Amino acid sequence: MSNTAIQIEHLSKMYRLGVINNGVLFRDIQTWIALKRGKEDPHSKIDENKYSGGKDFFWALKDLNFDIKQGDRLGIIGKNGAGKSTLLKILSRITTPTEGKIKIKGKVASLLEVGTGFHGELTGRENIYLNGAILGMRKRRIDEKMDEIIAFSGIEQHIDTPVKRYSSGMHVRLAFAVAAHLDSDILIADEVLAVGDAEFQNKALGKMQELSAGEGRTVLFVSHNMGAVEQLCTAGLILQDGVLINKNDDIKMIINKYFNFVNADSNISQHEWVNSGDKLDNQWFKPLEFFITDNDGNRLTATISNDKDFWINIKGIIKEVDSAFTIGYALYNKDNVLLFFSSQTDVSQDDWPELKTGECLLRSKIQKRFLNEGIYKVELIASLYCRQWLFQPEVNAPVILFEIKGGISDSPYFTNKRKSILSPIIPWEIIY
Repeated sequence: MSNTAIQIEHLSKMYRLGVINNGVLFRDIQTWIALKRGKEDPHSKIDENKYSGGKDFFWALKDLNFDIKQGDRLGIIGKNGAGKSTLLKILSRITTPTEGKIKIKGKVASLLEVGTGFHGELTGRENIYLNGAILGMRKRRIDEKMDEIIAFSGIEQHIDTPVKRYSSGMHVRLAFAVAAHLDSDILIADEVLAVGDAEFQNKALGKMQELSAGEGRTVLFVSHNMGAVEQLCTAGLILQDGVLINKNDDIKMIINKYFNFVNADSNISQHEWVNSGDKLDNQWFKPLEFFITDNDGNRLTATISNDKDFWINIKGIIKEVDSAFTIGYALYNKDNVLLFFSSQTDVSQDDWPELKTGECLLRSKIQKRFLNEGIYKVELIASLYCRQWLFQPEVNAPVILFEIKGGISDSPYFTNKRKSILSPIIPWEIIY
């Protein structure tokens, strides 16, 4: 492996839906022995379409092949359900692969779900010793690191309190401090920045950069925050439905491919969404199309000039009218930062569009010169207010993408993209 920290060959992970084992002890033993020897599960599904799934099988990962070099900072990106967390759990030895081999050079420290690896009845200090012992460290070495870990975590006053009383923020602060400071060669972090304040997030990013650039550690980082991925990582890969779509040593290129503005052949995103078959159907509303148009109703498939209004369109079938039915969209920037929600019920109730059963077309105007130049993601969301989600953000919401470029102002002083998320033209006047 020489300079290779992690080598992955034909890695696949299958789950049997609703089944926790093979149903027969002898078959469970055969499966365990085969996986222990690095061979395929003799009871796994075998045919040319084995990754296609079915009612009894779900492939979380499908035939992954790639290497990670020592000292790499690799960003792993993809939508929810793409297989990112499953991959990290396999690399952390929390679960075993169904097929394939993994070769890891060095000790692995993992920071996955909040609280993973902690014993709730033990204090923060005792959990530091526990995690160090799991990594094979001697007590003397842990003692040397103790003060540094506690200071970095910022929870000195509570370090001798059982962790079951910690908030989620305190959990992740201590967990990151332990993973980053104990002796390991590979650091795996899954959404470590999703919990915690801005100060902690900046502190964690800086520490991970220091570990990789200064100490030569390998870092695997999963996040939906593209800004954090771009800031930390030097390389990246994209997963979709358990398949490796792309891997590149240029993290900016990977992020751009994820948003479908570099490679037109990419199939992970689009400028319009069309429902095929009976997807996302329910008893209240079935979406048919989700797309963008100009003022004249012409569909926009290229970049949008910022000096033009445009419309977000939702076409579908209202199957049952419900007073709690709410439909709209969520708009995100390239870094996956939510800019705003909008729905048909945001205005006075007297001004709500009148919904009737049958096919309908709802649209919402985005005013010109409101957004900055850049790439944006729009999710179609719908719910029964305070009752249930129909299409939930970041879960099963249809997605379209667009790019704003040019036309940001008529001013001779304001001709370039500003360093801000939004870039509105706000009226001014002189009173005296």
